[in-house]
Amino acid sequence: MLFGNLYIYLDWNGKSEISDSSRRNIFLFLLVASILGTLSFLVLRMSHHEEEMLSEEEGQLLLSTRTMYKNRANTALQDTRTEFQTILRLLKTKTIMLLSPCMVYSGLELSFYSGVYGTCIGATAHFGEAAKGLIGISGIVVGIGEIIGGGLFGLLCKNSRFRRTSVVFLGMVVHFIASYLIFLNIPDDAPVVGEFTTQKNPFLSPSASIALLCSFLLGLGDSCFNTQLYSILGYVYAEQSTPAFAIFKFIQSVSAAVAFFYSGYLLLKWQLLLLVILGFTGTLCFFVVERMQDFSMDSQEY
Repeated sequence: MLFGNLYIYLDWNGKSEISDSSRRNIFLFLLVASILGTLSFLVLRMSHHEEEMLSEEEGQLLLSTRTMYKNRANTALQDTRTEFQTILRLLKTKTIMLLSPCMVYSGLELSFYSGVYGTCIGATAHFGEAAKGLIGISGIVVGIGEIIGGGLFGLLCKNSRFRRTSVVFLGMVVHFIASYLIFLNIPDDAPVVGEFTTQKNPFLSPSASIALLCSFLLGLGDSCFNTQLYSILGYVYAEQSTPAFAIFKFIQSVSAAVAFFYSGYLLLKWQLLLLVILGFTGTLCFFVVERMQDFSMDSQEY
């Protein structure tokens, strides 16, 4: 969010149109970064348990190489089936069902701040030739909001006075403020004009400062939701964290894909309205889950 958008700003600043070669360069740049990030997992140290298992397998190798590989394949297949069955079982639990609106909202918000909002800024005719460069700056400011929010709320939530629900509620308020300012500052047809510039006029004269402030608020609010979703899933499903987080990322990713599909057809006001409705619903459901956990803890103590 920082370096990728910095590259976009340096490459796109002052351009009225973005060429295919510029798009190809940024995708190649991000592709190389993604490959290097994935390969970095290969240098992670194995856990002590894995080292013991490896030593046992090396001992068995002296007895039967073929049997070892067959057992390893059967174990991996069985583990996969078990994990999938656990995912299907967790999908039916009350906690996951109540958290689903919040997960859906995080996916819609992800697509909005990572793709839709930058497109809207770049298509706003009032920004002139600086519009394309503002896309990169907007992405950087979103990243700054994410970093500040992730660090700040991670520290605050160590204090019992700051509950998860309080942070999620703050994120909802921040996003509502950002949505209202975007509604006033960005033309309504910005998401649907494609390569062209906007024709409609917003309620206010578009301001780059307000646009970047909204970028910061989008990143800050998104960090509120994501950090607390990770926190409550890790707490409730401490023994089943892998399937729980897989469900979260699945729902979030599907929602983001759906949002990217409709974002090119719906006017900005309808997209913002949908985000506001789902944001409120997700926050309310998160509050219910938090109260359920409090009630469960009180019952155990009693």
